[in-house]
Amino acid sequence: MTGKQLNLEPRVLGMVRMSPVMPLWWKRLKEVTSVLWMFLAHCTMITGQHRNGVISARTRIDVLVECFRKKQPFTHFLSFALNQLAIQEKFLQFKEEVLEQCSNDIGVSSSLFQNPAKLHLTIGTLALLNDQEIRKAQEILQRCKEDFADTIAGGKPLTVEIAGIEYMNDDPAMMDVLYAKVHMKDGSNKLQLIADRLMDRFVASGLMMKEWDQVKLHATVMNTIFRKDPSAEDQNSKTAARYFKERESFDGRNILKLFGNFCFGEVQLNSVYLSQRFSTDSSGYYATSGQLNFS
Repeated sequence: MTGKQLNLEPRVLGMVRMSPVMPLWWKRLKEVTSVLWMFLAHCTMITGQHRNGVISARTRIDVLVECFRKKQPFTHFLSFALNQLAIQEKFLQFKEEVLEQCSNDIGVSSSLFQNPAKLHLTIGTLALLNDQEIRKAQEILQRCKEDFADTIAGGKPLTVEIAGIEYMNDDPAMMDVLYAKVHMKDGSNKLQLIADRLMDRFVASGLMMKEWDQVKLHATVMNTIFRKDPSAEDQNSKTAARYFKERESFDGRNILKLFGNFCFGEVQLNSVYLSQRFSTDSSGYYATSGQLNFS
């Protein structure tokens, strides 16, 4: 936000004074919520003759911006990177063996597999609408480090084992997502606890939508979304549902039978990343807008 009061010829929405001048790309959006967000992103000051009117206007803006946010595709997500070299090599072995033994099964093809450089665990997705919200997310991440992450992790990386596979839907003959299971090597719940508390903190901030009571920690290895878009990332259930009709499911029964206990190896998790969707850094992983380190 600019921190400046708006002095242009106004239109009035309740007690809110808005400039009629908008960037061209905003004019393409038909919903009033998008117009309100444009206003909120450029002006800090809401003026009015009565305090209650100002409060009411701000509440209306908050509600409409929240509705707008829910309709936007996510721009960032909190993640644990699983793309260490040893894990990538085991993943490529898994891919090779699956294609060698199961390529005749309905729908199974190389296009379903995750990019090994982008193997990860998703904690939650965020629609960050401007630079200010990105900075807010960065600040929240650092507060989480101070408030609980350092204590739970004990100042050390978390040793995680990636072993076994499971699928999302009810019918193994019509799979859309196959994922690798993860658990702490020492049998503790530290990883789950950190993920859940991060989700709770970001949900409370308004930057993340809560869909489940706890984070489902999983590493996607095969996804039918990749068939059409190899650069696609994990999507929440509401977003994924929009593409459900476009998916071509695959028969994963033989994969489960032959590779149900496949071990992808161990990984040391030392960071939580605020990852940028549709991006790539020098390592092949997602570019980051911020991170929390355990040690």
